[in-house]
Amino acid sequence: MDATILNKLRHYCAYQERCHEEVRTKLLSLKVYGDRLEEVISQLVQEDFLNEERYAKAYAGGKFRMQKWGRERIRKELRFRKISEYCIRQAMEEIPEEDYVLTLDQLIRSAKKRYASGTPAQRHYKLMNYLLSKGYERSLITERLKP
Repeated sequence: MDATILNKLRHYCAYQERCHEEVRTKLLSLKVYGDRLEEVISQLVQEDFLNEERYAKAYAGGKFRMQKWGRERIRKELRFRKISEYCIRQAMEEIPEEDYVLTLDQLIRSAKKRYASGTPAQRHYKLMNYLLSKGYERSLITERLKP
């Protein structure tokens, strides 16, 4: 196994959490294929540079705190990155329910100001679409929008 490629990937993974799919793409860009590619990924996993559960937790926590994404959007993005359902479930547990509801309430307050024009039905429609696009569950949005 080429030590320079392995060192390059160690640095790549140490800089920020990566999923297997990102590392696979990076290796392909470095023209590493087949068994060599799998050996590098295996070595990174053994050395704990690559950990899918840790990645999922960091991704979910970061997107929730920084982007104010809801669970549905985070789940969708993690599935897109081919993260296992087990790791996705573990990542969802990193988002405290109380913080989740508080964040949704803050988004509702700020979005109500943004969508102040139009009829009540139009405002409700725009607000609902915005919150659904952020990845919040329809049932929770409906519950929190009740006067």
